[in-house]
Amino acid sequence: MKEQIATTNAPGAIGPYSQAIKTGNMLFISGQIPVDPATGNVPEGITAQTQQSIDNIKAILAEAGMTMDNVVKTTVFLADMSLFVPMNEVYAANFTAPFPARSAVAVKELPKQVLVEIETIAAL
Repeated sequence: MKEQIATTNAPGAIGPYSQAIKTGNMLFISGQIPVDPATGNVPEGITAQTQQSIDNIKAILAEAGMTMDNVVKTTVFLADMSLFVPMNEVYAANFTAPFPARSAVAVKELPKQVLVEIETIAAL
């Protein structure tokens, strides 16, 4: 059985998808772009955008009773691979060992022309 997880502390879904779905002990969080849920604004630069995306993930995890320690896998989508190093510095500051498995890829374009989007899987 699946349960929808939603919070106003992260940007709401703007299409036919959920912020997150919980099934059993697993939580699947849709890709989070760096939109500030309070203002709807996107911060400037890859460092601030990565942190905002992670803050959105943290809010959804909290709604599901989880933390960053529950994250087992992420997929990072970047507008350009030249952004990898500064994204990775912010990313590393938000996780502790053992770090989750991760993929990072460059894509042609992201919604709202943001620089980063992060998809997350967590487990209890």
